[in-house]
Amino acid sequence: MKIAFFDAKKYDTPAFNEYAEMGGVTVKYFETRLNEDTVELAHGFDAVCVFVNDTVNAAVIDRLISFGVKAIALRCAGFNNVDVKHAEGKIAVLRVPAYSPYAVAEHTMALLLTSIRRIHKAYIRSRDFNFSLAGLTGFDLHGKTVGIIGTGRIGRVFAHICEGFGMHILAYDRYPDMSLEKSGSVRYVPLDTLLAESEIISLHCPLTEDTYHIIDEAALAKCRTGVVLLNTSRGALVDAEALLSAIKARRVGAACLDVYEEEGDLFFEDNSGHILEDDTLARLISMPNVIVTSHQAFLTKEALENIAETTIGNLLTLFDTGKCENEVHYNA
Repeated sequence: MKIAFFDAKKYDTPAFNEYAEMGGVTVKYFETRLNEDTVELAHGFDAVCVFVNDTVNAAVIDRLISFGVKAIALRCAGFNNVDVKHAEGKIAVLRVPAYSPYAVAEHTMALLLTSIRRIHKAYIRSRDFNFSLAGLTGFDLHGKTVGIIGTGRIGRVFAHICEGFGMHILAYDRYPDMSLEKSGSVRYVPLDTLLAESEIISLHCPLTEDTYHIIDEAALAKCRTGVVLLNTSRGALVDAEALLSAIKARRVGAACLDVYEEEGDLFFEDNSGHILEDDTLARLISMPNVIVTSHQAFLTKEALENIAETTIGNLLTLFDTGKCENEVHYNA
């Protein structure tokens, strides 16, 4: 089996080389992203492996099929960048539903602690031998109310972490995990209640038509003044313009973002020598109460190994049996 691996980074290759060799698979790495201009590179391959910012629209899918490509293997959980409806019945779309929920949940807590304890500011000061404590006052997490939107694998792990800090945990999910509520540490509430009562809100849900801009101007208006917003899930869950306005109006006390709605041409690349043309992102980054990381929540050794193992395993299973439990289907 030959795989065309798009948007390849140096941290991808060690684990994928290991599991590809074990499975007798040949991988060709391309640094470029998959899109209508680069799809010709997939000619002669049995499958393509793509990531969150590759474009797998109808035109790309049709070209892949014409080349004889049998599968699109996502090395991530989300698949909103793939036209699954167009692919249904024509080419298999596989994903990695869970690689390391601990990686993302722990990064979320790291962002929260960094923000509320001003660790990022203290680090910069101490590098200049400035050991003043002025302006570094934070607050305890113990006893605070956190609202978790989405209680899948990552949301549940984040809830357990918050429980360890002695926080009160509210949750919202269209499909509640009642075993989580029965544990006594989490209380499911309507979304409006979560927005109104939470001092900290963390997003852990997939991007769908229902969750697109779930945090918009109207939602932010329902939040407590000074709320801390965390998003390590999908950028388009948050209306960035509305968030920026709420920060400027002092309604949002802090924001920690590992994802951004228009990250496609920016994240995973070194843009330090260029002028940032995205004015909204530039303003967010300039805010003293905003922390932005570049979609790195998943980036742990354990997660990369799990991603590689599952991705290669998905393809081997599909080609051996004609089906795979991690195949994505379009639900009309």
